[in-house]
Order: sequence, then structure tokens, then C-alpha cells
Amino acid sequence: MEGTNWLMTIIDNPFAKGLALGILICVVIYIRGFLHRRELSKEVDRLRSHLHTKLEIDSSENERRKGEIDRLKQERDNLRITVQSLNQKPGRKEIRQYFIYQTAIDIMFEKAPGFAPAWQITLKEAEELFEKSERGVVPLLKRLMPSSADKQAEEYEKISRVSIEDGVKANQSSSK
Repeated sequence: MEGTNWLMTIIDNPFAKGLALGILICVVIYIRGFLHRRELSKEVDRLRSHLHTKLEIDSSENERRKGEIDRLKQERDNLRITVQSLNQKPGRKEIRQYFIYQTAIDIMFEKAPGFAPAWQITLKEAEELFEKSERGVVPLLKRLMPSSADKQAEEYEKISRVSIEDGVKANQSSSK
């Protein structure tokens, strides 16, 4: 009885009651804190995995966009080079000049009534000179042999100049 008596005196003591009540409150708060911390830890892990997934998706999307940008830049550069090479192809300037001359001739036909007959005569003479320069063995061989477009244009101009000069000399000698 003495052992229970000692326990009863401690339980009846107001300090012991306050201490027991305080310890009980601390244990309850500790358990709630532990459970709350565990819940928050799970939430942090979930958010971390969500953030990791989001960063992976963003990273792959950024890589895809960089690849697409690089591909588009390369395509743009290729197109720019193609446009430059097409603009510098032999004959572009000549075609442009041809259209300018053709427009000028059309305007002259409308404005100058005596221009048309003189033009037709001059045009026939020029056609005959070019036909003479295109006939023969040398022009035939040059047409059959493959060469670059620049060389062909240069040779054609040289042959045309020679035949035009011959035609002009022939016309001058026949008119004398």
C-alpha cells in the first residue's frame, strides 16, 4: 500500500498534475507536427516530381524549337544563296534589257509613224547577219560541244560581231 500511496501523493500534487498535463499537450502537439511534417514532405516530393517533369518537357520543347530555328536559318540561308545565284545567272540582265527594248519599240510604233518600215528593214538585215553567223561548220561544232553558259555567250557575241562587221563591209562595198 505504501507504493500506491506514494503514487497517489504524486498524482494529487498540483505541480505533478500540471506537469503531466503539459507533457500530454506536448506529445499531442509533437504527434500533430510529425503528421503535418510528413504530409508536407509528401507534398514537397509531389511538387518536386511535377517540377522535374515540367522542366523535362520544357527542355525537350526548347531543344525542338532550337532545332527548328536552326533548320529554318539554314533553309533561309540556302534560299538567299539560291536567289543570289538566280539573280546572277547569265542572261538575266539580257532578258531584262530585251523587255526594255521591246517596250521601247512598242512605244515607238505607236508614236512614230515612219518608224515601223525602217525598223522592219533593219530587223531583217540583222536577222540575215545572225543567220550567216550561225551557218557553217564552226558554229555547228560549238553547238555540239558542251561548254559553260558564259563561254557560249562570249563565243556567240564574238561570232555575231565578226558576222555583223562582215555584213556591214559587204553592204558598204555593194553600195559604192
